[in-house]
Amino acid sequence: MQRRPFIKQLGGLTLLPSLVFGKTPVRNSAPVLRIAHITDVHLKNDLGAPAKFTRCLHHIQQQNPKVDMILNGGDIVFDMNKENISAIDAQWQLWHSIVKNECSIPMHYCIGNHDIWWLENSRQDVFYGKKYALNQLQLPSPYYSFTNTGWKFIVLDSVHLDIDDTWYIGKLGDVQLGWLQQELENNGANMPVCVLSHIPILTATLMVEDDIVNKWEFLGGDMHTDVAKIINLFNKHPQVKLCLSGHIHLRDKVAYNNQTYICNGAVSGAWWNGNKRETVPGYGLLDFYADGSFTEQYVPYLV
Repeated sequence: MQRRPFIKQLGGLTLLPSLVFGKTPVRNSAPVLRIAHITDVHLKNDLGAPAKFTRCLHHIQQQNPKVDMILNGGDIVFDMNKENISAIDAQWQLWHSIVKNECSIPMHYCIGNHDIWWLENSRQDVFYGKKYALNQLQLPSPYYSFTNTGWKFIVLDSVHLDIDDTWYIGKLGDVQLGWLQQELENNGANMPVCVLSHIPILTATLMVEDDIVNKWEFLGGDMHTDVAKIINLFNKHPQVKLCLSGHIHLRDKVAYNNQTYICNGAVSGAWWNGNKRETVPGYGLLDFYADGSFTEQYVPYLV
């Protein structure tokens, strides 16, 4: 019996399973830009992480055609949340050392929930919260945009303290949502847009349960809680073609209306302890075309 990929459609939603790593059809025209999307590296000096991350960077740089740019989806270091400053400094020193010595490709960063310093007795420190990571990455703001070869890239800040001020939730907030709306309005209709966030705007991975359930419950820190507002905005701006994320450490691809939402697994897999369910440690490899289309695949680098 020939086995076929399982595809489930719910209205405008198409779910593609993480085991399908295949490329989309080859086009006649050449891509204008090739990008590697790495996310959830969780780098620390343990579990063989430095050597494996170096191997990932080398794997990316050996691609043919060559990769022009790396998008880093956050959770750059292992964990800053409740750590003391000496442990945080060591993680970032290791990061800068490896990237400087082993990577020659320009990299653009998004901040993840593990890149934020939330140690309660350090609240008075000048680098408390997101300021430490912003300083390390030399970013004036946790959200920003840039253009490259006819495409616009919008990097979002999706991690914010919840209403109880103790843990995080996935959202943009009114100020950033207004900024995003202005960015899309100023962009015009002819330049295609790729959006990068750490927490997925929309993902199917949260429906994967070990036990049979008759009701799914999603935590506010696992997917954007303002997903309806963002999708409503994107519906008004079909030049938004692709949204990339990480955070879940699982690979999925969701097509909804005019946008494709891809959660690209994790470089660290299950935090440097093998696979996370069916998703092996890897990165996204994408080719962008002048007409706003793209091809993509998920690339394991340890095999």
